[in-house]
Parts: sequence; C-alpha cells; structure tokens
Amino acid sequence: MHGPELLLLLVGALLVTAVAKRLSAPAPLVLVATGLAVSFIPGLPEFALEPELILVLVLPPLLYSAALDSSYHNIRANLRPIGLLAVGLVIATTVGVGWVAHLVLPELPLPAALVLGAVVAPPDAVAAVAIGRRLNLPRRTMTLLTGESLINDATALTVYKVAIAATVGATATWVDGARTFALGAGGGVVVGLALGVAVRWVRSRLDDGVMESALGMLVPFGAYLFAEELGSSGVLAVVVAGLYIGHHAPEASYYTRLQDTAVWRSVDVLLESLVFALIGLQLKNIVLGVDVSTGLAAAAAVVLAATIAVRFLWMYPAAYLPRLLSRRIREREPAPGWRGVTVLSWAGMRGVVSLAAASALPLDLPGRDVIVFCAFVVTVGTLLVQGLTLPWVIRKLGVEGDEERADALAEARVQHAAAQAAVDRLDALVDEGDRTPEHVVERLRVMAQHRGNAAWERLGRQDDESPAAAYRRLRRTMLDAERQVFVAARDEGRIDDEVLFRVLRELDLEEAAISRE
Repeated sequence: MHGPELLLLLVGALLVTAVAKRLSAPAPLVLVATGLAVSFIPGLPEFALEPELILVLVLPPLLYSAALDSSYHNIRANLRPIGLLAVGLVIATTVGVGWVAHLVLPELPLPAALVLGAVVAPPDAVAAVAIGRRLNLPRRTMTLLTGESLINDATALTVYKVAIAATVGATATWVDGARTFALGAGGGVVVGLALGVAVRWVRSRLDDGVMESALGMLVPFGAYLFAEELGSSGVLAVVVAGLYIGHHAPEASYYTRLQDTAVWRSVDVLLESLVFALIGLQLKNIVLGVDVSTGLAAAAAVVLAATIAVRFLWMYPAAYLPRLLSRRIREREPAPGWRGVTVLSWAGMRGVVSLAAASALPLDLPGRDVIVFCAFVVTVGTLLVQGLTLPWVIRKLGVEGDEERADALAEARVQHAAAQAAVDRLDALVDEGDRTPEHVVERLRVMAQHRGNAAWERLGRQDDESPAAAYRRLRRTMLDAERQVFVAARDEGRIDDEVLFRVLRELDLEEAAISRE
C-alpha cells in the first residue's frame, strides 16, 4: 500500500466513522460493511493488508491505549476469569476449530487446521466494548472483555508459531509451545514493567508536558520491538507497560494527563477506523486469490459456526465449575449470572489480528489459501452476525450495570472530603501568614465548597437541573461570549494571534475543568 492509497483509506475511514457516530451506529461494523460494499468498485486502488503494518505499527498503540484506560485494580481482581478466557479459551478454540476444520476440509492437514484455529482464536473486543459502553454493561463484564482482549493475542500468537512449526515439519511439540509461552510471557512482563518504571522516572523529571506525551507515544513501539528482539511477548510487554503507566497517571502533571487523553483518543479513532475498513476491503483480494467453490464456502461457514460454538461451550463450564470446586472462589468472587455469561459468549467478534496472522503465513504452507479464506469468513462473519445482534441480545436479556448510583454516592462522599481538605489547606496557609487579600481567599473557599456540594446535587437531582449544572451551562455561555470578543479583536487587528491563542487556551482549560461527559 503506497502513500496516496493509505491517505485515501484513512480519509475515507474517518468520514465513515464520523457518519456512523452521527447516526449512533457502531462505527467498526459500519466500516466493515462499507469496506465490503466498495471493495469491488472499478478503479479503486488495491488495499492489501500488510501483516507488518498491523502487528508492528497498529496493534501496539491500540493495546497500549486500551491498557492506559484499564483499571489495574479491576483486572487484578478478575485475573483468574480473565486467564481462563485469554489463555484457556484461546487454546480450546485452537484445538476445537482446528479439529472441525480438519473434518470438513480433509485436504487440510491437521497441523495446518490447528494453524487456522490459532489464527481465529483471539477475539477483538473493540466493537464489543463500544457496544457495551453504549448499553451500560456491568463493570465486571466490561473488565472481562477488556482484560481478555489485552492478553489473548499473546497466547494466540504463541500457539500460532508452534502450529506453523509443526505444519512445516520443524521440531516442535506442545510442550515446547508451553515452555515458549511461559518464557515469552515472563519476559514480556519483565520488559513491560522495566520500561514502564523507566518511562515513569524520566517523565517525572522532564517538567514538559509536550515532551512527556511525545515520550509516551514511543512506549508501545519500544516495548513491543524490544521484547520481540529478546524472544519475549511484545504484546504482553505493551500491555504491562500501559497498565503500569496508566495506574501511575495521577502522579503526572495536569497538562500531561490532558495531553495524553487527547492524543490517545485521536490515535484510537484513526487506527480503529483504519483496521476495520481494511477488514472489509479484503473481500476482493480474498475472492480473487482463492478458487472459491460451493464446498469451500460451506466448509468456511461450518468453521465460523464452530468458532462461535466453542466459545459458548467453554464459557459456561469456565464460569461455574471453578465455583463448584473451590470455596475460596465462591467467597472472593461474585456469582456470575447466566445472562452475563451469555452476553460474554456472544461477544466473541474477531478482528484484524486474525487477518494479519493469516496474511503472514508462509507462502509454501500447506492449505495457506484455504486458511486465509476461512479466517476472512470467520472475522467478517463474527463482526456482522454477532456485532449486529449483540445490542439486541443485551437488551433482550436485560443485562445492565447498576454501578451508576453507587459510583455517584461514592464520588459525592470523596468529593466532599476533598473539598474540606482543600479548605483546610487554604486556612492553614492563611494562618501561617499568607498575604493573599481576604476577598481572594473567600472566593477560593466558596469555589471549594461549590465543588464539594456539586456531587451531592447531581446525586439528589436526577431529573431537574442542579445548581452546579446550571452554573456550568451559564459559565460555558459566558466563556463563548469571551471567545467571540477576542476573535473579533484579532480580526480587527487590535491583538496579535499569539495573544489570541494564549487566551483561548486559558478559556478552553476552564471549560474543560467545568465540563462533564
């Protein structure tokens, strides 16, 4: 893919994403459907999916950004079920789908069929998480989906390498694979943690928000490449570095946090739009590269059904058997409801990692074209079939988070305590002889009390506009009026652009401070 084609793809993908968000539709699914529709347009450039582009330049920043936004505490509290999904389910999918593929495609050797199983094993939670957030899935369900997607790629890519080695006749056993995974996982964790600690130390001494953000943008690529160079899991290194740095984000300056949030949200939108558009655009390349017969299409449909079924067959025993066998698990973890387990089972959409892994297969691998075709069918099939019906499943089962009220109450309590601490600190400074004028001190005291009361007002007034909300609405209107005056002064030549930009930044920061999503 050359520069002009890539630019055309990015612009088109962003436009489709903007339209999807305007229509409140899941952008990943709209991008895939649009890509499928336009892939055969005459004269359209060929948008081939390049594995190196995905695995080195796209996957690390997406994983890192997701890890930054993830809760270390929630993932640690749910590490056992996440492990069952990210390791156990990946291996089960590899074996189950590989066995089914070998049955329906006898010409595909069993090792090659296991390669196919490994290729389609890792779900991509981007679409599922986007839908889950919009429909307010319970926090634990969202944690399991996110945690699974952060770790399962490492498992799948390790199994994938072992299966390829077995297919091409290299000396490789599943014991070797287990050892490779253990060493790779351990090395990835060490590399990610070491890099996270080093970056945190350096950023704490830079005192420059722009430089801190620039350094942060290098972390996912550095973690991935360094870990892979050492024979460890680059994916796990990226995830661990992101979790560590995200967990310590409160130590950074306000400027760095604001900058990082803006940067990584923009990166997420750009890269997610790119990869889902690429998935749909592969239809032409796949169809032209494989002699698609009725039998092959039917076999691919069976592989798709097996991929979905294996997840269901794994989820229910994995959710309930450990609880039956261990009292400790029953005491420490909440009981999973069958509705939540069903939603998790149906949220197994595959993504671009599966297609990238299929495209990266050696050209002389037995059955390579069949594997690529089946991987495409599974990826697009799960995205469209499960992705389009997941909102209906969630609503039909009535799976909805109930944390909002508890979160609001906890926030109100802590906000009140924080405001009181701020007033106490202010009074202490005044008592120590601070010469700030009294009217300034009183204004600061009122502002702190206002923040302390705002959370209680939001909690107590769910339907009517609270005083804090009215304040934010009116203050935003006032800030807009100030902006218009400064812009008019710039246009009339009374102030320079440099002055305008400085003032606009101050007004923007104040609006950001009073705004809530």
